[in-house]
Amino acid sequence: MDDFFFPIIIVGMLFIAFPWIIFHYVTKWKTAATITNEDEQLLDDLHTMARRLDERMETIERIMAADNPDWRQSAALPKPGAESPSLENFDKIQKERR
Repeated sequence: MDDFFFPIIIVGMLFIAFPWIIFHYVTKWKTAATITNEDEQLLDDLHTMARRLDERMETIERIMAADNPDWRQSAALPKPGAESPSLENFDKIQKERR
């Protein structure tokens, strides 16, 4: 009796179970790798926002350059004796500047 069921089980595993598992995970992999419409909309919104922020920064830089042509040099160089900015002392530096 075992001689009859053992080959049937092996053939079933090779031709049914194994391909089913492979195709199941291939399908999961393909659906997980695609970008949905919501993701595309979010990317478009982020791109638009980044472009607008870039335009605003250019406008601010033009205004500051018109007021003070050397503003980039004074902003890039730290004041003597000043702490170097880091995340730990960022709040402290911001309070001192106000």
